[in-house]
Amino acid sequence: MIVDTHVHIWEIDPPRYPIGPTAPGWTSEPDEPATADQLLVDMNANGVDWSVVVQTSWSTWDNGYIADSVARFPDRLIGHGMIDPQDQHNADLAGYWMQDRGLQGFRFHPMYYSQQQILLTKQNRPLWQQLAALGAIVQFHLRSGDATQIAEIASRHRQMRLLLDHMGYPDLEAKLMDFELILELARFDNVYVKISDVKGRSLQEFPFTDVHPYIQLLVDRFGTERLLWGTGYPGHHRTKHNWLTLADELRLIRQGLPFLNQRQQDQILGGTAKQLWELA
Repeated sequence: MIVDTHVHIWEIDPPRYPIGPTAPGWTSEPDEPATADQLLVDMNANGVDWSVVVQTSWSTWDNGYIADSVARFPDRLIGHGMIDPQDQHNADLAGYWMQDRGLQGFRFHPMYYSQQQILLTKQNRPLWQQLAALGAIVQFHLRSGDATQIAEIASRHRQMRLLLDHMGYPDLEAKLMDFELILELARFDNVYVKISDVKGRSLQEFPFTDVHPYIQLLVDRFGTERLLWGTGYPGHHRTKHNWLTLADELRLIRQGLPFLNQRQQDQILGGTAKQLWELA
């Protein structure tokens, strides 16, 4: 089984599917849709069984398109939305999106709130209690400086599965000790890491060997049983946004990381995700 755990899709059809920012200072907007239908074509052409579709930062806090896409393709797509960490009603909203609309989790962006530990505010305690009660799988768009917030949540909610997007954004121009803050999260057995956006982290061409030491460290500390594979966008949007094609994303795992054996490749490409989302 092959599972892509990180694909952004969106529609431009307000008010049904609105476009607008979800983060402080966010100004980017799409100039064309990137749809679930485009993603299914991409998946079918490359042998991908499932994709986790993730709400974008430019699609507002309304997760309607993600939810509707999962309802259309329930045997191919898993939905993860976004919840505003500054909304005093966010615990109730989490219940709505999961119980009424079929989402399985949410993504948070602590890296966009550099002036505060946004995940740990007193207001958000009911949110985390709700997410734990619902069995949500939660992913984080973060940098190493945000690791302390993840550690607190992982410690407080030991049964909640927590995913770190894009390897925790290793900075190849910083000291390796900064990445240690991400690696230390391996002590929590409910924390997982996505091997995604490898090209975006690299200063080199494919297979991005300057990132390999960081991936090797993740393998050593987390084990492939807690590593997942993720990409970025559907169809032509991949190269438009300077990501690899889906075929090359697969080739990177299968051929570009020589320190992975076949079992480890299979685990990253789908084994971990199959267990995490209980896929058949």
